Amino acid sequence: MMKVVDSISRMSTLVKMLKKEGKSVGLVPTMGYLHEGHLSLVRTAKKHTDVAVISIFVNPAQFGPGEDFDKYPRDFKRDEELARSAGADILFYPSVKDMYPKGYSTYVNVEALTDTLCGVSRPGHFRGVTTVVAKLFGIVKPDVAYFGQKDAQQAIVIKKMAEDLNMGIEVKALPTVREQDGLAMSSRNVYLSNGERQDAMSLSQALARAEALVKQGERDPGKLIKAMEEIIQKKPSARIDYVSIVDTTGLKPMDKITGEILVALAVFIGKTRLIDNVIIKVDSKDDKSKFAKKGAQ
Repeated sequence: MMKVVDSISRMSTLVKMLKKEGKSVGLVPTMGYLHEGHLSLVRTAKKHTDVAVISIFVNPAQFGPGEDFDKYPRDFKRDEELARSAGADILFYPSVKDMYPKGYSTYVNVEALTDTLCGVSRPGHFRGVTTVVAKLFGIVKPDVAYFGQKDAQQAIVIKKMAEDLNMGIEVKALPTVREQDGLAMSSRNVYLSNGERQDAMSLSQALARAEALVKQGERDPGKLIKAMEEIIQKKPSARIDYVSIVDTTGLKPMDKITGEILVALAVFIGKTRLIDNVIIKVDSKDDKSKFAKKGAQ
């Protein structure tokens, strides 16, 4: 029977009891409006830990001025049913007042990793992400935390935070879950009109093109980026925020395709900003490409 917990104090008390019983805890942090990507994380947490916790909190600290905090899709009853169906043991649903009480003034910032990709066009975003996740880690005290590979930069940043602050929490990024046509599942997909939904497929098509070119032997990042941009720019509602190729540790731009790379992009489809990525591994010994199953499915 899934418990719904809406206060930090009650969640903390519950976690203390679970830890006393020797139970391991898996956490899936979300902003709600759940989809199959979230639910796959819950099922994995359920499989590998004793207690699977899913949190739902639309975090105001990670939204910038003019972004979609107020209109971000919310449907708690729907989310509650989906979380229960996926096997979640606890649904943690704190309020903004509980998470950020009057006088709140402490924030967590991971440097360098947040100065690239989405950090450029969304200043302050990752400070909000790392702060809320650090709070969730402190409240829920998970042994393992699960994130989706679609938000690759976020997962890398949070993993770095957990390591640097000696949190003792394993951070796992699991494969992106996609619609049948390849579009990465996202709560924001609900914003798309029918025409925009068709245009949005260009993101995964561009990533697939990059994969194919690397497989054919292309090692020039500039040529890959140009090929991806050409696919996206053909779509009438698409406006590119960025298309980048970086390493998977420091998120630094690559001069040559070698080792493990992250091909990441952010594109406005109409007014909706979507992100997607794929990780490609190139074996430097024989220069043959091997593709990680994390990003592309």
